[in-house]
Amino acid sequence: MFKKAGSFLKAVSAEMRKVSWSSRSEIIRSTLIVLITIIIFAALIGGMDVLFLQILNVFVR
Repeated sequence: MFKKAGSFLKAVSAEMRKVSWSSRSEIIRSTLIVLITIIIFAALIGGMDVLFLQILNVFVR
């Protein structure tokens, strides 16, 4: 059982050396793009919610 676990860990280590990791600046840029996109969509959805609420209030009164 320990031989299998050892060979598995060696294989994982070998595969991890093959991975192409992003640079720090790429990660920061991607993170900022995601955060800005989330903020824009949250503002759009929030604005639509307020608009629909106002329209609904007109019909309810």
